[in-house]
Amino acid sequence: MSQLEKVDQKNIWHPFSPLAGNKPIAVKKAKGVYIHTMDGRKIIDAISSWWVNIHGHSHPRINKAIGRQAAKMEQVIFAGFTHKPAVDLSKTLMKLLPDSITKIFFSDNGSTSVEVAIKLAIQYWHNQGKPRRKIIALEGAYHGDTFGSMSVAERNIFSAPFNDFLFEVSFIPFPKGDGNEAIAKMKELVGDETAAFIFEPLVQGAAGMQMYAPEVLDQLMAIAKSKEVICIADEVMTGFGRTGKMFACDYLENDPDVFCLSKGITGGYLPMGVTAVNDRIVKAFDVADRAKAFFHGHSYTANPLSCAAANASMKLLLTKKCQLDIERIAMSHEAYMKRFVANDHVLEIRSRGTILAIELKADDAGYTSAIKERIYDYFMERNMLLRPLGNVIYIIPPYVITNQELSKLYHAIDDFLAQL
Repeated sequence: MSQLEKVDQKNIWHPFSPLAGNKPIAVKKAKGVYIHTMDGRKIIDAISSWWVNIHGHSHPRINKAIGRQAAKMEQVIFAGFTHKPAVDLSKTLMKLLPDSITKIFFSDNGSTSVEVAIKLAIQYWHNQGKPRRKIIALEGAYHGDTFGSMSVAERNIFSAPFNDFLFEVSFIPFPKGDGNEAIAKMKELVGDETAAFIFEPLVQGAAGMQMYAPEVLDQLMAIAKSKEVICIADEVMTGFGRTGKMFACDYLENDPDVFCLSKGITGGYLPMGVTAVNDRIVKAFDVADRAKAFFHGHSYTANPLSCAAANASMKLLLTKKCQLDIERIAMSHEAYMKRFVANDHVLEIRSRGTILAIELKADDAGYTSAIKERIYDYFMERNMLLRPLGNVIYIIPPYVITNQELSKLYHAIDDFLAQL
């Protein structure tokens, strides 16, 4: 055991891992799609290190951008101050988001971008003297680990110790297939007391890369909008090309009132959250009454280094090469699906853009499925990081992954399924 592993084992509490028997892998460096370990292994990062690393590890252009910014200014309070990296990023995001979006609020991760969205939606109605309390969400949702984001998510192992402390939310069935059950429930729930409808557009990540149709989401949003309900799109995972378009909501006819963004926004380098809102919401706060101000902030709001990384990442993302890479990965996944050999152990194979998921049949289906460890160990023994979501194997790679590396992953999945 290396000195790094000894320190890691003794002093650091790792997420999603029991403390007993926790043996983290010591990493020396990472480059492109590979993680290099202290003991000489070279592991394909097929899940973009929790879905954040869209351009590959240690990209030279992002490295240089952070270095240049660090030499100028590392951090400054964003209350009453501003700086060029934040202004440049906001301009870029405004060009990519719907025309109705007029303001960008910076925070520090995906969970807090959702937290900000919920607070804005509630205070929007409060500021107008017409308070609304009901929030509607989808069954199976995951929006983060802070209390507000846990409240609007599925009640499961993630939130079990805290359920008694979470505020009440009305859930509609996951809108699979024609979505009729979800649509009927939405019609039943939406009323003049409904404040917001929050959703992960088209793909529910932590639920096992569960996918549903844009046409169904459009119907759900139309019902919500008929009662002026604020529609919140959690694009933390789906944003920045993951579904084949810049945002999953680009597949829709209806525009959300609020976008929650994070993960890939900085290319996987530094934490950043963004909550983008439309002019309707802005007007409820654009008043001289200080009691109607939005009292929310973070010490590292719009951190210049994070903004510099995000600006470099956005420039890479908008290049023709990157857009072609996204299209290439999507086509590769579709081709694999077409030649996929049916297996008695497979419930479903699905894809959307750069996301591919194979759901296995399991009596204990879900995040805690017993087969999870077997899947993880099988691929790690072959130097592939395919960290399953319970009984769901998925690929969500950096856009720089090659066809040969994708083929290697597909073959490994085929081999795993064959040996089952």
